[in-house]
Amino acid sequence: MRIRPPSVRARLTLWYAGVLALIVCIFSAGILHFVEERLYAGLDTQLGRQIETIDKIYREEPAELTDLGSDWGITLFQVDEGGSIRHRTEAWEREGLARALRTGDSTSPLSWTAPDGRRYRVQSLSGSSYRVAAAVEETSVRDALWTLTVILAMGIPFAVGLAIAGGYFLAGRVLAPVGAMADKAREITAESLAERLPVDNAEDEFGRLATVFNDTLSRLQDAFERLRRFTADASHELRTPLTAMRSVGEVALQNPLDPGAYRDVIGSMLEEVDRLTRLVESLLTLTRADSGKMLMAPETFDLGVVAGNVIDQLRVLADEKWQNLTLQAPDPVHVTADVALLRHALMNLIHNAIKYTPPRGAILVILNKNGSGEAVVEVQDSGPGVSEVHRERIFDRFYRVDAGRSSEEGGVGLGLAITRWAIEANGGRVQLASYSGRGSLFRVILPTARGPN
Repeated sequence: MRIRPPSVRARLTLWYAGVLALIVCIFSAGILHFVEERLYAGLDTQLGRQIETIDKIYREEPAELTDLGSDWGITLFQVDEGGSIRHRTEAWEREGLARALRTGDSTSPLSWTAPDGRRYRVQSLSGSSYRVAAAVEETSVRDALWTLTVILAMGIPFAVGLAIAGGYFLAGRVLAPVGAMADKAREITAESLAERLPVDNAEDEFGRLATVFNDTLSRLQDAFERLRRFTADASHELRTPLTAMRSVGEVALQNPLDPGAYRDVIGSMLEEVDRLTRLVESLLTLTRADSGKMLMAPETFDLGVVAGNVIDQLRVLADEKWQNLTLQAPDPVHVTADVALLRHALMNLIHNAIKYTPPRGAILVILNKNGSGEAVVEVQDSGPGVSEVHRERIFDRFYRVDAGRSSEEGGVGLGLAITRWAIEANGGRVQLASYSGRGSLFRVILPTARGPN
């Protein structure tokens, strides 16, 4: 059976409690060591004073050594000279403290355990021909250390318990924004993408996380809106020619017509079929572009040659309207791009200029370089231009400045959208400089090919 991992709140609590318990243990051990050192230092100071007192009395008034117990409270000491005992207290002999002097260097204070289990602090002082040794009992010190140890040992579990409770509470407070974001995210559906996650503090980690999610939701909302608009527009564009073909076919079936009239009906239906074909091809192109399945085949070529070929293909349309279509390319300009996509983009721009330029108007295509060394293609016409209100959306899919006229001329509002995608896919950008009544100027900017042109 797989063990379910604990929640983030539980893990934070355990980590907090574990770290705090480690800190408390280290702190308690430090306190215990410090107190032990201080207590034993005090005990050694007391022992040193006793030895100095014994030494002074032995040197000045040896006969008064027997009164040290009653006058000074010193009951554990021994004085020997030349290997013979000069004076020894009864308690010293009873506790067998003489053996403590043989266990090690007794000139420094050392602890020794008597046969009855009592512990003593023993030290000796050697003179020129004698040695003074004394001892003090460690019972009070050890009792104090034991009491402190018990207090600390009992306090550590209590502190850990408080750490767990406090850590669980604090973890809940810290993770509260995550819960609020989760509850809000659970309410967001495709119909309520305008909702956003709450952001209490945009500067902390959770605030930045919520901001990132909100930015993602904004992009998703924009994508959904464009998809809905795209679906609605595509449905409308597909329904129009289908309705026209159905109407023409039903009229032809209801009324007997001569062969010429039938030819007109079939011709009208074929025009609608051609319109549907171009619409479907444009939709497929944009779909491949959005999915990233459009394979690019970049190569280096002279942009002026491609622009000239496009103009030659579209010149017949300009001649039908007695328009003056001119190319100005004084110097070769080489770029590295997908020839087919770039030709398609230029064809859409020039065809768009021919469509909206009135009869006997002028269309000028200029090819040069800007100050940054980039290739620039300008398509300028003498048509009605595009007003300021339409300039921001002129490259949107299915967007048309004059929907009625565009439909009559066969446009579906996808040409400029495909143009922008094709140019941006080749690392360039397209700009519109147009004012109502003064014509339009589309400017295509592309990076030039590396190396000599």
